[in-house]
Amino acid sequence: MKIRPFLIYISSLSIIITLIISCAVNPVTGKKEFMLMSESQEKAIGAQSDPGIVQAYGLYEDDQMQAFINEKGQEMVKFSHRPDLEFNFKLLDSPVVNAFAVPGGYVYFTRGIMAHFNNEAEFAGVLGHEIGHVTARHSAKQYSNQMLAQVGLMVGVVANEKFREFAYDISQGVGLLFLKFGRDHESQSDELGVQYSTAAGYDAHEMADFFQTLNRLQQKAGVTIPDFLSTHPNPVNRYNKVHRHADKAQANMDKSKLKINRDSYLAMIDGMIYGDDPKQGYVDNNVFYHPELKFEFPFPQEWILQNTPSQVQIISPDNNALMIFTFAQGNTLEAAAQAATEQFNLTVLESQRTNVNGMPAYAMVSEQKPDPQANGPGQQQEPIRLMSYFIQYDQLIYVFHGISLKSEFNGYTQNFKQTMTSFKKLTDPRRINVQPTRLVIKTTNQSGPLNTILQRLGAEYNDLEELSIINGMTLEETVQSGSKLKLFSQSYNKG
Repeated sequence: MKIRPFLIYISSLSIIITLIISCAVNPVTGKKEFMLMSESQEKAIGAQSDPGIVQAYGLYEDDQMQAFINEKGQEMVKFSHRPDLEFNFKLLDSPVVNAFAVPGGYVYFTRGIMAHFNNEAEFAGVLGHEIGHVTARHSAKQYSNQMLAQVGLMVGVVANEKFREFAYDISQGVGLLFLKFGRDHESQSDELGVQYSTAAGYDAHEMADFFQTLNRLQQKAGVTIPDFLSTHPNPVNRYNKVHRHADKAQANMDKSKLKINRDSYLAMIDGMIYGDDPKQGYVDNNVFYHPELKFEFPFPQEWILQNTPSQVQIISPDNNALMIFTFAQGNTLEAAAQAATEQFNLTVLESQRTNVNGMPAYAMVSEQKPDPQANGPGQQQEPIRLMSYFIQYDQLIYVFHGISLKSEFNGYTQNFKQTMTSFKKLTDPRRINVQPTRLVIKTTNQSGPLNTILQRLGAEYNDLEELSIINGMTLEETVQSGSKLKLFSQSYNKG
């Protein structure tokens, strides 16, 4: 759904009335807060957004893990500040390490984050954190604060990223859902995660330890944003604060009765797919392969490829250009081109029938004029220019869109064309029959440094650092005999 800029005009009297009647008691703090989103609106937004989220990521097909997430989630909701709200918990088929919640009680975990938990208590802490975002009505507060700021200015503009309407937006046009929560909200949810998981009988110190894993993942990815510049608290600071919250929550408890449940959790994720699932498409040496649809195409060095069930997005290193690859609408190449032209309100500059590696194709360069209403006072937006290739292959029509601002378009045309005209049929059996990497849980019968134990259990040398991260240990840390560890396997049958 395309979000169009809008204007809000409101009288001073209406502002006063709105402020008077729009206060609600926060379920967590018990204090009255300015709130413009009702609980019924929260539920409606969540229900409307859920199908788009599922479409964007896909659900991971593991009945045991899905039942586990739902069962533990429903149990924890009973200890929350909104026990009567209907929650939904889902496991998404994504390798990204992430968990998130949207208004109305929809909570999502990726298989990527499930692979990085090392016990049930770590999962429970993050589960409580995400439930906390919902119970504290963080999204609703963001919406209310945003609207209040717009009222103060007498005009509000929903800002779009340059190419958002071309890329699939999992929020389906509801720009409120995935605004990053600020530090105060994240800190409050950390505290609620400790409170809820402790009430459910888990050791919340394990939640704190998971922040060490997040910190190492950030360092590995080269993310070193200083704490004062980040909207999220630094993982190291969160580690310390959560430990303090856990100490306080456990002050009058018998700590020996708190649950960690390491072995049972590891048994559950034994055999889970780790990283990209090849059947959905995968990257090797800057080539994207799709074994089920049997095609391949290269993409430029240093460009970042993001693969979802609905489309592939390839982003330039400077973030000034984007390539989209997806299915096209229409039964013919010309019909597909016409549908895209109408959908995105394009002006065609040039077009021609051609072929790509023996497949019928239709190439087009077009331009999208900016919406005059989107310009603020004294502002003039620059047109967006596109190179598009519609390719007919195996009874389907695919489309590449290469997108940049008009002034920068010529600098990317070679990258666009090289990728689009290199699309071809995938025939290599080794690429078609590639198997996913899976987690396999092994028990060591020796004690020693993790580095040594992993190699004795058959780990590849190049995997050691990554394995140390997903096991929540350093390579120098001592492993005791009888410990269970995660390893990688590409040929796996769960016993």
